[in-house]
Amino acid sequence: MELEALRSHQWFKLICGASYQHLPSIRHLALIYTLAGADCIDMAPDPATIAAAREGIAAALELDPKANAPLVMVSFNDGEDPHFRKAFFDPELCPSDCSRPCEKVCPTTAIKFSNDYNGIMPNLCYGCGRCLPLCPVQIIHTREQVYVPEDIFDEVLNQSVNAIEIHTQPNRTKEFAAFWQRLSPIIPKLKLVAVSFPDCEDLRNYLMSLLEGMNPQPRSLIWQTDGRPMSGDIGDGATRAALQLGQKVLDFNLPLGFVQLAGGTNASTVPKLRQANIPVAGVAYGSYARKIVIDFLEGLGEDIPDRLEDRPCLLWQAVAIARQLVSQIKTPSP
Repeated sequence: MELEALRSHQWFKLICGASYQHLPSIRHLALIYTLAGADCIDMAPDPATIAAAREGIAAALELDPKANAPLVMVSFNDGEDPHFRKAFFDPELCPSDCSRPCEKVCPTTAIKFSNDYNGIMPNLCYGCGRCLPLCPVQIIHTREQVYVPEDIFDEVLNQSVNAIEIHTQPNRTKEFAAFWQRLSPIIPKLKLVAVSFPDCEDLRNYLMSLLEGMNPQPRSLIWQTDGRPMSGDIGDGATRAALQLGQKVLDFNLPLGFVQLAGGTNASTVPKLRQANIPVAGVAYGSYARKIVIDFLEGLGEDIPDRLEDRPCLLWQAVAIARQLVSQIKTPSP
């Protein structure tokens, strides 16, 4: 069922964030986007995050037994990667007269100055890096999130996780192959493996070199073109790089794998895809998809229950918002 969406160019993936670990929001997002028709939900590879997502999916399927159960995907990196970082700073070093541009620019309100907390709330930070250049005294830094792939082997074997994504960067062929070998005991158990990458010189040869390191081969493969990472919520123009990279990789005619967009995707992505006639298999949405739902819930000015299904009117309003985005790729081209 899930892979049919890829074959029919109607694949929708929700990216919760490789380092985003706000568990109530993860559960809400999984519940809402399962009901809205998502084919895959991608998240950080830690047990608490996986459990929160699966709880949201289970709640959705209980509400609507006919809903499609999305693939549960977890993300890893084969080396340093901006998707796997958290920002941090010592609030004691902040000037008392600072206008706090970091607080204003943070898309998840992870940066907080109040009586009960000052600094960055790690579970809300997903490493977008927008605060880094804005700090007047340059005291904001980042640290890498390190995940061990062997830690989720049991999750794969018991089918709590059935897909994996590997984030890689140019010139890391050996690192990618070594990481693939670490995953080799579970590769045959996975329904899908995705490889996420940015643009670079000699990209086709680089992707072919990654293919050579895929032993054993995955049952199904996605090439995720990361056009403009973690930027879909900043405006329609952010999607341009995603479209360009998607077309570039399609033109490579790689011998294996579906091409799926990411990085800068938002509500303008599918209309522009259709206008340019770029036949990618699907689209992954991260910051934009999270923002439209979380902004709606938080904008009500009231406490949101941990079990959103306990407020059905509120839940279905959120599902309607998510469905507007999902339906774009699900509606066949005219």
